[in-house]
Formats: sequence, structure tokens, C-alpha cells
Amino acid sequence: MSPPASRRLKIGLSACFSHADPSRPLFTGKTLQYVEQSIAHWIMSSGAMVVMVPCPMGETAKGDVTLAHYAEWLDGVVMHGGADVWPGSYGEEPLRPEWLGDRVRDLYDLAVVEAFSQAGKPIFGVCRGLQLINVAFGGTLYQDILTQVPGAQMHRNATTYDRHQHDIHIVKGSRLAQLYPNTYMARVNSIHHQGIKDVAPSFEVEAWSVPDHIPEAIYRQAPGKSYIAATQWHPEFHHPDSPIIDSSVLLGDFLAACQRAKFQPTSGDSPFRIRDRASRLLRRALLRRR
Repeated sequence: MSPPASRRLKIGLSACFSHADPSRPLFTGKTLQYVEQSIAHWIMSSGAMVVMVPCPMGETAKGDVTLAHYAEWLDGVVMHGGADVWPGSYGEEPLRPEWLGDRVRDLYDLAVVEAFSQAGKPIFGVCRGLQLINVAFGGTLYQDILTQVPGAQMHRNATTYDRHQHDIHIVKGSRLAQLYPNTYMARVNSIHHQGIKDVAPSFEVEAWSVPDHIPEAIYRQAPGKSYIAATQWHPEFHHPDSPIIDSSVLLGDFLAACQRAKFQPTSGDSPFRIRDRASRLLRRALLRRR
């Protein structure tokens, strides 16, 4: 018998943004917040219920609902893939105009990570989500891997998109190695051009790209703190003719952490060193867009 809603995990999914565009024929001039179908269905595949966590601020904002309310109510959150991270989020200037990223979404995402980590709720990041988590906790990024890493392989192919793949090396003794026993090399999709340069303090790299040694999976090693893990690849994208590492294992580990957190609460993080201002900065940025 299918379990009732009251017994299912409630997992938040961060929103993607399509900013107001007066030339768009549908919802002309309106800001859209949305989720990509595959990742919602991936989370739901294990029976969890998915709730998009909308940005509570903007030109149409009303009421008193905050991201902290969502973090208190939900059991965990998955940070969506999407646009580049604004280099200013980690103290750099954009090397090219096309790498400017989405500053408004960065501030929203930083505020989501802040709210859920302070509530002691598990967080899982995908692609951009990995990069954003790394930045939130003090790490930095390569603005463009091909430009900044000598000898790097292509990590994004616009033609093949989610069928573009490369190998990863799973670090021996890591949590990921325990999840995939006797698996030291695996295949993943690759849909990014930015990547981790300096790993955030208290995080460890659990997998590296082969052969160019770019971080592909991270996990927070902080006893007593909430679960935070992320992958550079998209575990939600699957093609029978081009299989990747079994993503159900990653999802199961995250949801198990969410289940544990319901009964064994962990201590929340104090506000981030510089990202504790994320909610205020987000409000200011959105007001400037009015």
C-alpha cells in the first residue's frame, strides 16, 4: 500500500529564474520561477514529495513567508543546476561578459543554503548547486575551465549536451567510495564550463575528473553538523544508450540523511562569514531591478 503524504519526506528544490523579458510573448515582462522536470522526477522516484522553494522577495512580494520558514518545514533541499555563478560571489571580476552569471539567483541560492544549513537540514547540490555550495562556504571557482586550466578536457559540449561524458576517479576511503564499493573509476555526464578551483574549508573532494583532475563531488566533513553533499554531474539525467553511474545510490544516501535529521537533529550553522548578508543583498538586488 502506498504510504500517505504524512509519512513521506518533503524535499525542497531551489528555483530556476527566467527574469522579466518584455519581448517574451508568454508572461510578457514577468519574472518566472520554475523547476526542470527531470530533477523533480528524480527526487520523486524514491517516494519523496518535492516542493519548489520560491524566492520570497521581488517586485510582487507580499506576506511574511521567509526561506527560514521553508527550511523549518521541509526535510532537506536540493540545489538546482543552471546559470553560471557570478564571479563577484567569490571575490573576482568576470573575465568575459558572457561569464557574468546571474547575480540575483546567486543571492537567492546563497540565502537558501544559509537557511537550510542554519536549520540543520541536509543539502544536496547538482552542477551549479555544487559550485554555489562551494562558494557559500568560502571556496572559489574557475570561471572557465578550458581557459584557466592548462590541458583540460572539454567539460561541456553544446551539441551533445547531457550525453557528453567523461570518467571520474572516486577517492579511496571517501563516503562516495563506501556508497560505490570496489568502484574506483566511473562514467558521468558533463554539462558545465565552470568548476571548483579552491575547495571550501571543511569540505573534501570525493571524486575527480579524469584526466584533468577537476573536483566532481564534494562532501562536508564537519562532525555534528548537517549533511551537505554535491556532484558536478547531473544524476537526474539518464539515457539508456549512454549510461552513467547509478544515481539512485546518491539519492538514497541524501534521503536517508533527511530521514535521520527528522529524529536526530544536528546543530545548525552560524551565519556565513560573508554570506550571512545574502538575504539582505538579495532584497536590495531585486529592488534595484524594479
